[in-house]
Amino acid sequence: MNFEHLNVFYVVAQGKSFSETAKILHLSQPSISIQIQQLENSLNTKLFERTTKRISLTPSGKLLYKHADKILNLIHETKKDIALLSESIHGDLIIGASLTIGGYILPYILGKYKKEFPNVNIILKLDNSDQVMEKLANKEIHLGFVESLKKYPTVQQIPFMEDELVIITPNKRDHLLANGSAVITVDELFSLPMIMREQGSGTRQVIEEILLKHHLDPAKLNIILELENTESIKSAVESGMGISIISKAAIKKELQLGLLSEMSIQGIHLKREFSFIYNEETLTLPSESFLSNFQQYYQIQQSTYK
Repeated sequence: MNFEHLNVFYVVAQGKSFSETAKILHLSQPSISIQIQQLENSLNTKLFERTTKRISLTPSGKLLYKHADKILNLIHETKKDIALLSESIHGDLIIGASLTIGGYILPYILGKYKKEFPNVNIILKLDNSDQVMEKLANKEIHLGFVESLKKYPTVQQIPFMEDELVIITPNKRDHLLANGSAVITVDELFSLPMIMREQGSGTRQVIEEILLKHHLDPAKLNIILELENTESIKSAVESGMGISIISKAAIKKELQLGLLSEMSIQGIHLKREFSFIYNEETLTLPSESFLSNFQQYYQIQQSTYK
Protein backbone atom coordinates (compact mmCIF):
# COMPACT_ATOMS: atom_id res chain seq x y z
CA MET A 1 0.00 0.00 0.00
CA ASN A 2 1.30 3.44 -0.98
CA PHE A 3 1.04 5.82 1.98
CA GLU A 4 0.68 8.86 -0.30
CA HIS A 5 -2.31 7.17 -1.92
CA LEU A 6 -3.71 6.47 1.55
CA ASN A 7 -3.37 10.12 2.49
CA VAL A 8 -5.23 11.18 -0.66
CA PHE A 9 -7.97 8.66 0.12
CA TYR A 10 -8.22 9.95 3.72
CA VAL A 11 -8.77 13.55 2.63
CA VAL A 12 -11.40 12.56 0.04
CA ALA A 13 -13.13 10.32 2.59
CA GLN A 14 -13.54 13.28 4.94
CA GLY A 15 -16.27 14.52 2.66
CA LYS A 16 -14.12 16.42 0.20
CA SER A 17 -14.69 16.30 -3.53
CA PHE A 18 -11.83 15.37 -5.83
CA SER A 19 -11.46 19.03 -6.81
CA GLU A 20 -11.36 20.17 -3.15
CA THR A 21 -8.81 17.47 -2.32
CA ALA A 22 -6.66 18.58 -5.24
CA LYS A 23 -6.59 22.14 -3.88
CA ILE A 24 -5.80 21.02 -0.31
CA LEU A 25 -2.96 18.70 -1.37
CA HIS A 26 -1.72 20.95 -4.21
CA LEU A 27 -2.21 18.25 -6.80
CA SER A 28 -4.14 18.12 -10.06
CA GLN A 29 -7.61 16.60 -10.10
CA PRO A 30 -6.59 13.87 -12.58
CA SER A 31 -3.73 12.95 -10.22
CA ILE A 32 -6.23 12.52 -7.37
CA SER A 33 -8.39 10.22 -9.51
CA ILE A 34 -5.37 8.17 -10.60
CA GLN A 35 -4.08 7.71 -7.04
CA ILE A 36 -7.51 6.60 -5.78
CA GLN A 37 -7.75 4.14 -8.66
CA GLN A 38 -4.26 2.78 -7.94
CA LEU A 39 -5.17 2.35 -4.26
CA GLU A 40 -8.35 0.48 -5.20
CA ASN A 41 -6.33 -1.75 -7.55
CA SER A 42 -3.74 -2.53 -4.87
CA LEU A 43 -6.49 -3.50 -2.41
CA ASN A 44 -8.56 -5.21 -5.09
CA THR A 45 -11.73 -3.44 -3.94
CA LYS A 46 -13.90 -0.44 -4.71
CA LEU A 47 -13.60 2.37 -2.13
CA PHE A 48 -16.04 4.96 -3.48
CA GLU A 49 -19.43 4.97 -5.13
CA ARG A 50 -19.35 7.72 -7.71
CA THR A 51 -22.33 9.56 -9.19
CA THR A 52 -22.49 12.75 -11.22
CA LYS A 53 -23.33 14.79 -8.09
CA ARG A 54 -21.47 13.18 -5.21
CA ILE A 55 -19.17 10.42 -4.01
CA SER A 56 -19.72 8.16 -1.01
CA LEU A 57 -17.76 5.44 0.74
CA THR A 58 -18.41 1.76 0.02
CA PRO A 59 -18.33 -0.69 2.96
CA SER A 60 -14.67 -1.36 2.11
CA GLY A 61 -14.03 2.38 2.01
CA LYS A 62 -15.62 2.86 5.43
CA LEU A 63 -13.43 0.10 6.87
CA LEU A 64 -10.27 1.59 5.36
CA TYR A 65 -11.21 5.08 6.60
CA LYS A 66 -11.62 3.71 10.12
CA HIS A 67 -8.03 2.42 10.11
CA ALA A 68 -6.47 5.15 7.92
CA ASP A 69 -6.61 7.71 10.70
CA LYS A 70 -4.63 5.43 13.03
CA ILE A 71 -2.15 4.46 10.31
CA LEU A 72 -1.42 8.04 9.23
CA ASN A 73 -1.10 9.26 12.82
CA LEU A 74 1.29 6.42 13.61
CA ILE A 75 3.41 7.28 10.55
CA HIS A 76 3.45 10.95 11.57
CA GLU A 77 4.45 10.16 15.16
CA THR A 78 7.17 7.78 13.95
CA LYS A 79 8.63 10.45 11.65
CA LYS A 80 8.55 12.96 14.49
CA ASP A 81 10.27 10.58 16.92
CA ILE A 82 12.96 9.75 14.37
CA ALA A 83 13.54 13.45 13.74
CA LEU A 84 13.81 14.12 17.45
CA LEU A 85 16.16 11.17 17.90
CA SER A 86 18.45 12.36 15.11
CA GLU A 87 18.19 16.03 16.19
CA SER A 88 17.25 16.84 12.61
CA ILE A 89 14.28 19.13 13.23
CA HIS A 90 14.70 22.17 11.03
CA GLY A 91 12.66 24.61 8.99
CA ASP A 92 10.51 27.63 9.73
CA LEU A 93 8.43 28.05 12.87
CA ILE A 94 6.00 30.91 12.29
CA ILE A 95 4.27 32.11 15.44
CA GLY A 96 1.60 34.79 15.68
CA ALA A 97 1.22 36.49 19.05
CA SER A 98 -0.64 39.36 20.62
CA LEU A 99 1.52 42.39 21.44
CA THR A 100 1.51 41.70 25.18
CA ILE A 101 2.37 38.00 24.93
CA GLY A 102 4.82 38.47 22.08
CA GLY A 103 6.57 41.37 23.74
CA TYR A 104 6.70 40.31 27.38
CA ILE A 105 6.07 36.54 27.70
CA LEU A 106 7.28 34.65 24.63
CA PRO A 107 10.87 35.94 24.30
CA TYR A 108 11.97 33.92 27.34
CA ILE A 109 10.36 30.74 26.03
CA LEU A 110 11.63 31.23 22.47
CA GLY A 111 15.18 31.72 23.77
CA LYS A 112 15.02 28.41 25.64
CA TYR A 113 13.58 26.63 22.60
CA LYS A 114 16.20 28.05 20.21
CA LYS A 115 19.01 26.66 22.38
CA GLU A 116 17.54 23.16 22.09
CA PHE A 117 16.61 23.42 18.40
CA PRO A 118 19.19 25.69 16.75
CA ASN A 119 18.25 24.59 13.22
CA VAL A 120 14.71 25.96 13.49
CA ASN A 121 14.20 29.43 12.02
CA ILE A 122 11.76 31.24 14.33
CA ILE A 123 9.57 33.97 12.86
CA LEU A 124 7.43 35.89 15.38
CA LYS A 125 4.60 38.05 14.02
CA LEU A 126 2.96 40.51 16.43
CA ASP A 127 -0.71 41.47 15.89
CA ASN A 128 -3.81 41.93 17.97
CA SER A 129 -5.69 38.77 19.00
CA ASP A 130 -8.28 38.92 16.20
CA GLN A 131 -5.55 39.27 13.58
CA VAL A 132 -3.62 36.32 15.05
CA MET A 133 -6.74 34.17 14.76
CA GLU A 134 -7.30 35.34 11.19
CA LYS A 135 -3.73 34.47 10.20
CA LEU A 136 -4.07 31.01 11.73
CA ALA A 137 -7.31 30.47 9.80
CA ASN A 138 -5.52 31.52 6.60
CA LYS A 139 -2.60 29.19 7.42
CA GLU A 140 -0.14 32.10 7.50
CA ILE A 141 1.20 30.95 10.88
CA HIS A 142 1.72 27.59 12.58
CA LEU A 143 0.74 28.61 16.12
CA GLY A 144 -0.93 31.58 17.77
CA PHE A 145 -0.95 33.19 21.19
CA VAL A 146 -3.95 35.31 22.17
CA GLU A 147 -5.13 37.22 25.23
CA SER A 148 -8.82 37.47 24.46
CA LEU A 149 -11.77 36.12 26.45
CA LYS A 150 -13.20 34.94 23.13
CA LYS A 151 -13.53 31.24 22.41
CA TYR A 152 -12.47 30.07 18.97
CA PRO A 153 -14.39 26.81 18.31
CA THR A 154 -12.65 26.10 14.98
CA VAL A 155 -9.20 25.68 16.58
CA GLN A 156 -7.57 24.09 19.59
CA GLN A 157 -7.41 26.76 22.32
CA ILE A 158 -5.50 26.02 25.52
CA PRO A 159 -5.03 28.53 28.36
CA PHE A 160 -1.54 28.55 29.87
CA MET A 161 -1.42 31.36 32.42
CA GLU A 162 -3.53 33.95 34.18
CA ASP A 163 -2.84 37.62 33.61
CA GLU A 164 -3.97 40.67 35.58
CA LEU A 165 -4.85 43.99 34.01
CA VAL A 166 -4.18 47.11 36.07
CA ILE A 167 -4.77 50.84 35.89
CA ILE A 168 -1.55 52.73 35.22
CA THR A 169 -1.03 56.39 36.09
CA PRO A 170 1.96 58.74 35.96
CA ASN A 171 4.12 58.43 39.05
CA LYS A 172 4.01 62.17 39.79
CA ARG A 173 3.14 63.81 43.07
CA ASP A 174 1.04 66.49 41.40
CA HIS A 175 -1.14 64.00 39.52
CA LEU A 176 -4.80 64.19 40.48
CA LEU A 177 -4.73 60.55 41.67
CA ALA A 178 -1.60 60.97 43.77
CA ASN A 179 -3.57 60.72 46.99
CA GLY A 180 -1.81 57.70 48.44
CA SER A 181 -4.60 55.32 47.46
CA ALA A 182 -3.96 52.31 45.24
CA VAL A 183 -7.64 52.07 44.29
CA ILE A 184 -9.58 54.07 41.70
CA THR A 185 -13.36 54.45 41.92
CA VAL A 186 -15.71 53.63 39.06
CA ASP A 187 -16.65 57.32 38.79
CA GLU A 188 -12.98 58.26 38.44
CA LEU A 189 -12.48 55.50 35.87
CA PHE A 190 -15.21 56.95 33.64
CA SER A 191 -14.35 60.62 34.14
CA LEU A 192 -10.56 60.63 33.71
CA PRO A 193 -8.93 60.82 30.24
CA MET A 194 -8.27 57.27 29.06
CA ILE A 195 -5.70 55.95 26.59
CA MET A 196 -6.76 52.58 25.12
CA ARG A 197 -5.66 49.86 22.73
CA GLU A 198 -7.44 49.67 19.39
CA GLN A 199 -10.63 47.69 18.73
CA GLY A 200 -9.76 44.03 18.09
CA SER A 201 -7.01 43.86 20.67
CA GLY A 202 -7.37 41.22 23.39
CA THR A 203 -6.82 43.82 26.10
CA ARG A 204 -9.61 46.03 24.76
CA GLN A 205 -12.00 43.08 24.46
CA VAL A 206 -11.35 41.93 28.03
CA ILE A 207 -11.87 45.42 29.47
CA GLU A 208 -15.15 45.92 27.62
CA GLU A 209 -16.52 42.46 28.46
CA ILE A 210 -15.69 42.75 32.16
CA LEU A 211 -17.24 46.23 32.38
CA LEU A 212 -20.40 44.94 30.70
CA LYS A 213 -20.59 42.09 33.24
CA HIS A 214 -20.64 44.80 35.94
CA HIS A 215 -23.46 46.59 34.07
CA LEU A 216 -21.13 49.42 33.03
CA ASP A 217 -21.13 50.82 29.49
CA PRO A 218 -17.57 50.86 28.05
CA ALA A 219 -18.73 53.33 25.39
CA LYS A 220 -18.95 55.95 28.15
CA LEU A 221 -15.25 55.77 28.99
CA ASN A 222 -13.52 59.09 28.34
CA ILE A 223 -11.20 57.74 25.63
CA ILE A 224 -8.99 60.51 24.26
CA LEU A 225 -6.51 58.37 22.34
CA GLU A 226 -6.26 54.87 20.84
CA LEU A 227 -2.83 53.34 20.23
CA GLU A 228 -1.77 50.01 18.72
CA ASN A 229 1.43 49.72 20.73
CA THR A 230 1.83 49.01 24.45
CA GLU A 231 5.08 50.94 24.65
CA SER A 232 3.39 54.01 23.15
CA ILE A 233 0.58 53.74 25.70
CA LYS A 234 3.06 53.60 28.57
CA SER A 235 4.90 56.65 27.23
CA ALA A 236 1.66 58.59 26.81
CA VAL A 237 0.60 57.82 30.38
CA GLU A 238 4.05 58.65 31.71
CA SER A 239 3.83 62.05 30.00
CA GLY A 240 0.63 62.83 31.90
CA MET A 241 -1.88 62.58 29.02
CA GLY A 242 -4.18 60.25 30.92
CA ILE A 243 -4.56 56.84 32.51
CA SER A 244 -4.72 53.41 30.86
CA ILE A 245 -5.41 49.74 31.54
CA ILE A 246 -2.74 47.25 30.47
CA SER A 247 -1.21 43.94 31.49
CA LYS A 248 0.75 43.96 34.72
CA ALA A 249 3.33 41.81 32.91
CA ALA A 250 4.07 44.79 30.64
CA ILE A 251 5.00 47.31 33.35
CA LYS A 252 7.51 45.45 35.54
CA LYS A 253 10.40 47.65 34.44
CA GLU A 254 8.44 50.92 34.82
CA LEU A 255 7.28 49.98 38.32
CA GLN A 256 10.84 49.16 39.37
CA LEU A 257 12.10 52.48 38.00
CA GLY A 258 9.24 54.45 39.52
CA LEU A 259 8.05 55.75 36.15
CA LEU A 260 4.45 54.55 36.51
CA SER A 261 2.06 53.72 39.33
CA GLU A 262 -0.29 50.75 39.43
CA MET A 263 -3.87 50.91 40.70
CA SER A 264 -6.92 48.63 40.85
CA ILE A 265 -10.59 49.47 40.29
CA GLN A 266 -12.84 49.43 43.32
CA GLY A 267 -15.04 46.32 43.19
CA ILE A 268 -13.79 45.15 39.78
CA HIS A 269 -11.13 42.51 39.12
CA LEU A 270 -9.59 42.65 35.66
CA LYS A 271 -8.22 39.16 35.03
CA ARG A 272 -7.95 37.03 31.92
CA GLU A 273 -6.19 33.95 30.60
CA PHE A 274 -3.47 33.85 27.99
CA SER A 275 -4.07 31.00 25.52
CA PHE A 276 -2.24 29.36 22.67
CA ILE A 277 -4.20 28.30 19.61
CA TYR A 278 -3.37 25.92 16.80
CA ASN A 279 -4.96 23.94 14.02
CA GLU A 280 -4.00 20.32 13.37
CA GLU A 281 -3.65 21.16 9.67
CA THR A 282 -0.99 23.83 10.32
CA LEU A 283 1.24 21.80 12.66
CA THR A 284 4.71 20.95 11.42
CA LEU A 285 7.60 19.15 13.12
CA PRO A 286 9.08 22.45 14.39
CA SER A 287 5.71 23.64 15.70
CA GLU A 288 4.98 20.28 17.34
CA SER A 289 8.39 20.26 18.99
CA PHE A 290 7.74 23.81 20.22
CA LEU A 291 4.39 22.77 21.73
CA SER A 292 6.07 19.82 23.44
CA ASN A 293 8.79 22.14 24.76
CA PHE A 294 6.18 24.64 25.84
CA GLN A 295 4.35 22.12 28.03
CA GLN A 296 7.07 22.42 30.69
CA TYR A 297 6.56 26.18 30.86
CA TYR A 298 2.79 25.68 30.84
CA GLN A 299 2.93 23.36 33.85
CA ILE A 300 5.15 25.80 35.76
CA GLN A 301 2.70 28.61 35.09
CA GLN A 302 -0.22 26.49 36.26
CA SER A 303 1.44 25.85 39.62
CA THR A 304 2.52 29.52 39.92
CA TYR A 305 -0.78 31.19 39.09
CA LYS A 306 -3.26 28.83 40.77
